[in-house]
Amino acid sequence: MMPLFFNIGLAAYAAALVAAIIALVSRRRFFDGMSVALLLAGVSLQTAYIIMRWLAAGRPPFSNMFESLVLFAWAVAAIYLLLRIWINVSLLAAPAALMSALAMAYASTFGFEINPLVPALQSNWLTFHVFTCFLGYGGFAVSFLASISYLLASRAGSSTPAATQEMLEVVVARTVSFGFIFLTLGIITGAVWANSAWGTYWSWDPKEVWSLITWFVYAVFLHCRFVRGWRGRRAAWISIAGFASVLFTYVGVNFLLSGLHSYGAK
Repeated sequence: MMPLFFNIGLAAYAAALVAAIIALVSRRRFFDGMSVALLLAGVSLQTAYIIMRWLAAGRPPFSNMFESLVLFAWAVAAIYLLLRIWINVSLLAAPAALMSALAMAYASTFGFEINPLVPALQSNWLTFHVFTCFLGYGGFAVSFLASISYLLASRAGSSTPAATQEMLEVVVARTVSFGFIFLTLGIITGAVWANSAWGTYWSWDPKEVWSLITWFVYAVFLHCRFVRGWRGRRAAWISIAGFASVLFTYVGVNFLLSGLHSYGAK
């Protein structure tokens, strides 16, 4: 039953991508509404899948690369849908669906089997630390998609209305702010967890270092955006640089560097 929910969820994201592309080309609201409905279906199916896997494993399903990719795909789609409540960012439906579908497809290349937790992960802090981090990652992913869209919309000769460009810029700022709050909570809960597991709040593990680098990049974005008044393309490029750091923190560190978080690659 669990693989069925996983596969149907992936199919829902793929169908949402097709509907969103048709909506962009045809400018028909029906297909935009369909893309939102399919994304909601994907999130609902993933939520059910995560709950079923949690119950089957007797632990939070956030302990390896497969499980984290499922959580990442869920976070991207869920945060985009929450954003739609306040801002009609229909332009981002296709990129959000694509990113969630790609994350799920990549997850399918890993084993579906449920393995017991290594001793260091057997803590109630696992849920708080990983979930807050991935809410942050989801926010940063949406900000990355909005930044790319803004750069394309604001290029020389673009016919994109100024109001749309301004909306995308607002989305970048809001989603970075959202992601920054949850990444900060993730780093704090991770430090508390590390102290309970290894007797130290900070050990300069590669993933800890890169999480801090990512935090500083987005801190620079927020400082430049809200204190120095940077807007437009400069702010978008910082957001993109931040998401590149997120990807290396999340994926690159697991496969290229060894440390306390190496279990994440399994």
